[in-house]
Amino acid sequence: MKWPFRLRSAPPLDALYRSIVVQAREPAWYEAGQVPDTTDGRFDMVALVTALVLLRLESVGTPQDSVDLTERFIADMDGSMRQLGMGDPTVGKQVGHMVSALGGRLGAYRDALGGSADLAEALERNLYRGTVAPEALAWAEARVRDLARRIDAVPLDTLRQGSL
Repeated sequence: MKWPFRLRSAPPLDALYRSIVVQAREPAWYEAGQVPDTTDGRFDMVALVTALVLLRLESVGTPQDSVDLTERFIADMDGSMRQLGMGDPTVGKQVGHMVSALGGRLGAYRDALGGSADLAEALERNLYRGTVAPEALAWAEARVRDLARRIDAVPLDTLRQGSL
């Protein structure tokens, strides 16, 4: 007898996305970095780390890598909205806003890490959404620069397998 259901393989770059979420959930971001431990704060952290990885993929990956990672981000945001009790009409609109926010953050972090904009300003606007203690902002800026350097040092195949 044939089994009527097929086993699905993991979505492309699933391990990488899971590593992004693990990094975004590190307690130090919320403690020393004072990122709000809220739904919005957690989204902002996932978007930040996803943007850093997308920047790396832009430089060494294929366009499909960026598409796959973005699609994985979208699937996660869709599932999260549904877990929060949102229905179909609302989910699509909210996820659209989240993808737009990711795109905006990607541009802001690209400019800031490339030297054409101030990273502290980008973090204050996109990670903290306004007011933040100067010591927390300084901590987050140093941590983001360090994380970006570490991600940039990871070989592409290793990154695709989920190692940050």
